[in-house]
Amino acid sequence: MTFLSVAQMNSQNDIEANFSVIESLIQQSKAQGASLIVFPENFICFAAGKQRETAAQFEVFQQRLEQLAHRYSIWIVAGTLPCPFRPDGSIIKDGRVRTVSLCISPERTEARYDKIHLFDVQVGDAVGGYQESKFFEPGTDAIVAKTPFGHIGLMVCYDLRFPELALTLRAQGANILTAPAAFTYTTGEMHWQLLLQARAMDTQCLVLGAAQQGWHGEKRQTWGHAGVADSRGQLLDIIQTEGASSITVPFSLEEQNQVRASMPLLQHRVLLQYPTNSYSD
Repeated sequence: MTFLSVAQMNSQNDIEANFSVIESLIQQSKAQGASLIVFPENFICFAAGKQRETAAQFEVFQQRLEQLAHRYSIWIVAGTLPCPFRPDGSIIKDGRVRTVSLCISPERTEARYDKIHLFDVQVGDAVGGYQESKFFEPGTDAIVAKTPFGHIGLMVCYDLRFPELALTLRAQGANILTAPAAFTYTTGEMHWQLLLQARAMDTQCLVLGAAQQGWHGEKRQTWGHAGVADSRGQLLDIIQTEGASSITVPFSLEEQNQVRASMPLLQHRVLLQYPTNSYSD
């Protein structure tokens, strides 16, 4: 049996203050016996318009997180960080950055995932419209990280709305899906819990949803409710309070394998090519 944690934060633009909260949440999770903690999207700096400035410190932040993972002997899914270069090291020259989620062991960074689905939508909140593609370049690759307690399929926020990605990660061997997020209050209230459970049910994976919560500046409000859904699609736990907190849940590969054996969804999938023409007289 392994214990895994998800964090909820109210990150602002004060990086050092955010790091203090990060370390405190790691300490809480370790006290509960956790082997892994997942942080939310934008967890080191939540500041609109400062993505490129923050991205310039990507490697510094990565090293600091590796040091924390080593110091506390814990795996970290480092929410998201803006990064000015692609996985192959090439610089993004049009001024955009990538949204990167890192999987860090106590020894080193084990995997990097660049967010594929970008949030270009209209939302009925104080911000109104979001256009991530203006500031971020999308990633292209589905990434699964191997750990001692299971294989982790890395996702980020808006990715949760696309079951094809989650199913691809399951097909690549994922037992756990991580979803660092900063859902708007409006969309989170409608869909956050539903999406955690739906992706868990689709894939028969444990889904760890870390979340931002509260106000970030005067206009941006996030939903929070960091939560975990199990391999049956049932909600194991969810944070109902405001501000920084964490929850820790048990995870058993043996139990997950039993769930998958009793209802072998992957083997039963039928991939159909649906006809595009319609019948006519």
